Amino acid sequence: MAPKAARTASHAAWSADHAVTELYLLHYKTLVRLATWVVQDTPTAEDVVQEAFVSMHAAWQGLRNAENALAYLRQAVMNKSRSVLRHRTVVDKNMPKAPPDMPSAEHGALVQLERSAVVAALRKLPERQREAIMWRYYADLSEAEIAAAMDISRGAVKSHTARGMAALRAALERDLWPGSAC
Repeated sequence: MAPKAARTASHAAWSADHAVTELYLLHYKTLVRLATWVVQDTPTAEDVVQEAFVSMHAAWQGLRNAENALAYLRQAVMNKSRSVLRHRTVVDKNMPKAPPDMPSAEHGALVQLERSAVVAALRKLPERQREAIMWRYYADLSEAEIAAAMDISRGAVKSHTARGMAALRAALERDLWPGSAC
């Protein structure tokens, strides 16, 4: 490159650096507010404004009128902000939906442990209490239906069910939750 051409290129680069730096110092915060208003996200807005300044610096020599630089920046910020919004829309539309929360393996193991403990405690109950509880809570029968099925009075059904539940509660407190009162 000839010395005069090198000086002109270096002067043009210095002018672009100087001009863009001045614009940055004067208008950066305002442009970030503008972009934030559009994209609703300050870090993304800061990125948009940075990209606009980089684009302006690269296009400085092609700028017809340096006086219109701020208008160019504003338009670049708006265009890049809209581009961000379009990108978000496409990503949101095509992003696979998160699977529903699944219970952890530990949760399944605890449920199985509790179920096993309940079954074991039920097996230890006297036969009439066990039957009354099974008919009531597993078959979902009313007291009258249980009384007919077991050939006992409704009062006896209530008594067997209450005593069986108290015994179950005591066994489960002792086996599953020692030291707690359910």
